Amino acid sequence: MTVASVLPVAIITGAASGLGADLARRLQATHQLVLIDRDGAGLAAFAAPALGPAAHCYTCDLADAAAIDQLLVQLRARYPQVAVLINNAGITQRSLSYQTQPAVMEQVMAVDYFAPVRLTQGLTEPLQAAAGQVVVIGSMAAWMPVLGRAGYCAAKAALAQYFETYRAEVAGLGIRLLQVYPSFLATAIEQNALGADGQPARHARSTVGQTRSSDWMAQRIIKAMQRNQQRLFADNFSYFASLLYRLAPRLYLRLMARRFAGELRQAKGHISNNSPE
Repeated sequence: MTVASVLPVAIITGAASGLGADLARRLQATHQLVLIDRDGAGLAAFAAPALGPAAHCYTCDLADAAAIDQLLVQLRARYPQVAVLINNAGITQRSLSYQTQPAVMEQVMAVDYFAPVRLTQGLTEPLQAAAGQVVVIGSMAAWMPVLGRAGYCAAKAALAQYFETYRAEVAGLGIRLLQVYPSFLATAIEQNALGADGQPARHARSTVGQTRSSDWMAQRIIKAMQRNQQRLFADNFSYFASLLYRLAPRLYLRLMARRFAGELRQAKGHISNNSPE
């Protein structure tokens, strides 16, 4: 029996880069890593040199419900106990809500909401067997609207509400849950943001507050997991911005519109310039 086989199992989605990869690095000494990403080549290129053969890699497009179901069959057969499930994978869109194709909204919802729900439901029994912990990487966009990201905000809001309910319902099963609410991170999720037509967004993004590194966020997530926290807010600025929206929504939206004015003009221009005459 290898050392890795007796370590508690940690499953991480979106693990080929960014926050998922940084979380894997920080858990490799204490957990048997099970890494999932749609980019199989990228996942292997990261895992082999950084984590060694102890990391088990699975390629899965989390926008595909049937692929998730097939993955769950494999995971349940191989890992009867799961100590940690980190729902990290996500995509975003950067486009005006009324110009965005419904298929784009559906893709964001599939990856950011339905995939974590499907995976967590499918692994609840192995999580219960290990008295495990679910970590959900949400966003402050779940608490306050971010202009130009209606689909992303909607998906993260749905995610937050589902897992707050899930937390209460599985409390008697011994499963713990940490909801993480990052603000803007320097990761590939923004570099790969979808535009209104489903192609990569062609205009630069705007941000609110300080843009943090994914490793900065990973370090705080691990500490919150160890403390059995229920919620983790990335920084005070984002938390107070969410309070401002709830207390003075008109002021918040006015400030947000001013901050994002350049990005929104570019987004509208790209659609106008590429629309048929």
